[in-house]
Amino acid sequence: MDIALLREQYNLTKEKQKRQTLVVLFRQVSTDDAAEISGQALVNVVPVNQEMKSKHERKRITEQYGLKYIQLIFRGKTLSPEKRLDEQNVKNNSKIMVLLVSEPERKKQMVELEEKKRTQDQSVQRTQKGFQILSERDGTDDPAMTPFLEIADQKGNPLKIPHSKKKALILAMGFHEKGRALMKKKQYDAALCHLVQADDQFGKCGSKLLSTVDNYAVLQLDIVWCYQALEALFCLDDSKQRLQRAEDCFLKCYGERQQRLMKIKGNTGREEGLFLRLYLLQSILAHLCDNEHQATQKLKQAEDLYGRLCLDPGEMKELMDLGFSEQEARLGLRACHGIVNKAAQQITHRRQEREEMKRKESEKRRRRVEDLAILRELGYSKKDAAWALNQTDGDMDGAYRMLLDSTQAESAARTNSIELPIDQSRVEQEAAEDNQGVLPPELLSPSPASSLSEDPSTSSVSTGRTDMHARSGSQGEAPMDVDLVNEVLEDIPLHEEDYLDLTLEEEREVIAKIKSYLNKNCASSS
Repeated sequence: MDIALLREQYNLTKEKQKRQTLVVLFRQVSTDDAAEISGQALVNVVPVNQEMKSKHERKRITEQYGLKYIQLIFRGKTLSPEKRLDEQNVKNNSKIMVLLVSEPERKKQMVELEEKKRTQDQSVQRTQKGFQILSERDGTDDPAMTPFLEIADQKGNPLKIPHSKKKALILAMGFHEKGRALMKKKQYDAALCHLVQADDQFGKCGSKLLSTVDNYAVLQLDIVWCYQALEALFCLDDSKQRLQRAEDCFLKCYGERQQRLMKIKGNTGREEGLFLRLYLLQSILAHLCDNEHQATQKLKQAEDLYGRLCLDPGEMKELMDLGFSEQEARLGLRACHGIVNKAAQQITHRRQEREEMKRKESEKRRRRVEDLAILRELGYSKKDAAWALNQTDGDMDGAYRMLLDSTQAESAARTNSIELPIDQSRVEQEAAEDNQGVLPPELLSPSPASSLSEDPSTSSVSTGRTDMHARSGSQGEAPMDVDLVNEVLEDIPLHEEDYLDLTLEEEREVIAKIKSYLNKNCASSS
């Protein structure tokens, strides 16, 4: 590239210094090649060490050219001071904008950055506290007063999970939902903070669970989607690894040709939006790695899928005129490949399933509260009664026999000076040890009627998605806990397939962005 073609004149007088820019062409050359900045600044060739952090290069430039406060801008985004240049995809011959900043403006920016970080940290802490409160609840309190969360498969069937794993899973899913809520508001910086926390919590759930449900794959996709929205795909290695994990998990959950997904849900149309984002992100990464052939190939896959997922406005209106929501219409049409009548039937059927699930859940909770009250009248503690009912799947007679046997064993042990208290945590620990810390298939598939597993003789892996269901309304607790719980519950979507509902507006913009990248490369190489 001819340096002369890039030369631009900037007036660096004090009156205009506040918001002037200086274009610097970074190139690994000797200091003798660097142009001097005088009264008339021009494009300069600046020697640079790509392995240095941005703040060190910024300091060197300010000292070399007698500047005071500057920002380094690359591809429209301020370079992070604490990251190396090569980590931010600054390469040999990259063009960097040097923004001259006045002292008052610098102080204002620092205050804004500190306030932003403080707000994000506070949001993460509140989210964690809110879901920690919910993760400790087991549904034994009055359902009209104390909401709690249940881990269920995508059909609403509760999953039996050891307490320690369940707690980590609730935190992971809670952080993920909060991150997704922020993504919808296009607050990608804040979203990323929560998604990374979700990733940490998922790591505590065990590899078996992460490979059997698509939650973890969707999280990896969401993190990299935030990277691209923030133009922070400089995390190339991290992005590649996350997309590979997402692709591998989708393969295990859905099947090589999505046959397992078809077997369980009867369609694959709604999940195709996930693959659209996967292909788009893979295309961007391929471009950043100078693999234009793969970038073009992935873009072609994405565009083909985008064309299939775009919906006819008239068909959308037809369904919405029948009383269905925009989200229901969109998901229904994609599931039924644009056939309105089938979509209406599918949406109606799913509504009926949800209502039946709510009715059964309400009845189950009512019986549980009554059974707990009876066992407590018989002299057992609330904790022991709840534990026994959990162990017997709500069978009152079985729970009573278990408590009676435990009481008799405890009495006999006391006669022999040995203590044998009912210890829920110990039971869970032993169960986890028996399973080597990995959730067995039966914990993911509560009963044959609701099982999502393949034939047990050929596979023990469940497929589909794990969901959180919020139960009940107001609380009788400390005001701060009430506020925290209400706050986090607001981020749990009402529709269990909310994560599949894409309007395709962002995807359209990303497609256009990738095309512009590829077109520029074609133009420069010709």
